[in-house]
Amino acid sequence: MASIALLMLIWTVSTNLRWIDPFFLPSPQSVWAAFLDLIWEGYKGSSLGTHVLNSLYRLFLALVLAFFTAVPLGILCGYSKYILAIFDPIIEFYRPLPPLAYYALLVLWLGIDNTSKIALLFLSAFAPLFIATVSSVQRVPRDRINSALSLGATKTKILVHIVLPSCLPDIITGLRTAIGVTYATLVAAEMVAATSGIGWMVLDASKYLRSDIVFVGIILMGGIAILMDSIIRWYQRLQFHWVGREG
Repeated sequence: MASIALLMLIWTVSTNLRWIDPFFLPSPQSVWAAFLDLIWEGYKGSSLGTHVLNSLYRLFLALVLAFFTAVPLGILCGYSKYILAIFDPIIEFYRPLPPLAYYALLVLWLGIDNTSKIALLFLSAFAPLFIATVSSVQRVPRDRINSALSLGATKTKILVHIVLPSCLPDIITGLRTAIGVTYATLVAAEMVAATSGIGWMVLDASKYLRSDIVFVGIILMGGIAILMDSIIRWYQRLQFHWVGREG
């Protein structure tokens, strides 16, 4: 809180004393005024809430799809080197590619509506979740699996009752990483043929040199990201309080 207060103080003093041109860095007062204006008037015919909800809809749908595909596939690939040999080269090929590099293909294949945007966000979230899950499965202590086998557990029961619970903390950490990567891709997803969303609002405002609206969008995106990450960290502390204390 002290760091934020100091940053706000520097921002306020530097802009009000005109140390920095307001064209490049608007004052906190003008950003607040732009925020209130967006609440009451909206932006380009849509309310601020509509822009936020549209972005969150694309984001959450992509994350849900990625979670329920990357995690099961990651568990299978971590458990079987033969399945891993099939999927790993494909994922490792597209993972380092910049999202805009293949977004043009997604638009060509899926059109310019929400489908291509959600597909781009899905691919951004899939790779971090898949890699975190595979790595976590491969690090499950062999003693746990051997103990279950010695007691007569089947491979299915080992997956459900041994592997999955052991991997959940790392999977949640992978989800945090996926959210960060996907959130960063959100602006790119809303660059093409979008008429709503926080990312689109920021990009559109920058065309008209509305740096106050750009700052409002950036602060909103940062605040939402912090809130999402805080919820996941709270869940981690609540459900996996034993992580890091095994010794």
